[in-house]
Amino acid sequence: MTASFLAQAAQPGGAAGIGGMLFPMILVFGLFYFMMIRPQQRKEKERLRMIAELRAGQRVVFAGGLIGTIAEARDTTFVIEIAPKVSVEVARAAVTRVLKEGEAATLDEPR
Repeated sequence: MTASFLAQAAQPGGAAGIGGMLFPMILVFGLFYFMMIRPQQRKEKERLRMIAELRAGQRVVFAGGLIGTIAEARDTTFVIEIAPKVSVEVARAAVTRVLKEGEAATLDEPR
């Protein structure tokens, strides 16, 4: 009995079992990539483009909730006026969105 069991286990049919498991895993990873990773990469690319286009005079919202008007755009930072004659320097990467003319800052993200 032992010899017939070993002969069945050594047959190439066992490799098809691994291939049968590999295909669904690749399919799941492909779906995960196109449903989650790729849209996030696209969104980040748009955010970086938006930050690169910012100029003095635009109102922006930062990750910490700070809202202000850009007084000066530097290489890696912005000088932001948060109140009359009150300026702070903030990293460019902290910008989350730009407020349009007359738009009030809300907690909701724009759609």
